[in-house]
Amino acid sequence: MESALYGPQGFYRRPEGPAGHFRTSVHASPLFAAAVARLLVATAEALDADEIALVDVGAGRGELLTGVLAAVPEGVTVRPYAVERAARPPGLDPRVEWTDRPPAGVRGLLVANEWLDNVPVDIAETGPDGTVRYVLVGPDGTERPGEPVGGADAAWLARWWPAAGPGSRAEIGRTRDEAWAAAAATLDRGLAVAVDYAHVRGDRPLFGTLTGFREGREVRPVPDGSCDITAHVALDACAAAVAVDGAGGAVDGSARRGGSAAFVLSQREALHRLGVSGRRPPLSLASSDPASYVRALAAAGEAAELTARGGLGDFGWLMTPVRTALRDWAP
Repeated sequence: MESALYGPQGFYRRPEGPAGHFRTSVHASPLFAAAVARLLVATAEALDADEIALVDVGAGRGELLTGVLAAVPEGVTVRPYAVERAARPPGLDPRVEWTDRPPAGVRGLLVANEWLDNVPVDIAETGPDGTVRYVLVGPDGTERPGEPVGGADAAWLARWWPAAGPGSRAEIGRTRDEAWAAAAATLDRGLAVAVDYAHVRGDRPLFGTLTGFREGREVRPVPDGSCDITAHVALDACAAAVAVDGAGGAVDGSARRGGSAAFVLSQREALHRLGVSGRRPPLSLASSDPASYVRALAAAGEAAELTARGGLGDFGWLMTPVRTALRDWAP
């Protein structure tokens, strides 16, 4: 998965970028970037900061940063960072710093939109004898059972994704936990948000979620660089991997003192709180101002797509405050 996605001939090195193969919320509507801009402003107010950092982890070709910078109101100074392993695309706003790792010690908002699902994971399958083994895969996608899962991986499975009988599968999310804890720890103060398709303990899919995407279609996840390889994220495990300081702000994954300040919302709820609604405009507007009615109707349709149950609205938003109070957001 690592080489297929990020190697020299990996999927994310392709010139067309992710947008050439699938639509994320960023591509679905500018309303998503506008909502992130409002969250950025709210974070700046919580920090009482004149200048705010915006760190986009898994930035693709900079589409989210471009949209947010266009939507931020005047008077807010933003330092934008694109964290991406592919090369900087031509024509990107010169204010954006392009880097392969999150900057350390910044204050602001870190957003990882559909990043954690591409952090490589190992797959485990329970055999007929009840033994949980790694799944080994060849370049053509052919699978065979490997060694029994042990050590830290076995401990993670026992806590977060217990075996459900012969033939059941699990995606070992320990690497995602570590990646998220490390990303959140780069903030000195602020908010880290991971947005992804997710599931929670007690409702894990019996056969896992590993799949591939190419040119807008779901395909077999062959690790040859020809397609995206993705798996949904155990966001509850990622939340628990982030430690908190004495004031209740998340710090890193190195220790846990009194639990985690992180919590998970659905995208539907998060975007509603940020002013994105699929409510249709009043019909009376069609008579008094037809042009405004058409614009409002189009925006309502885009908002409905972003918040739809069974679609983008089911994404999880892992909200991880870092030495910053989010009392109006916590459930």
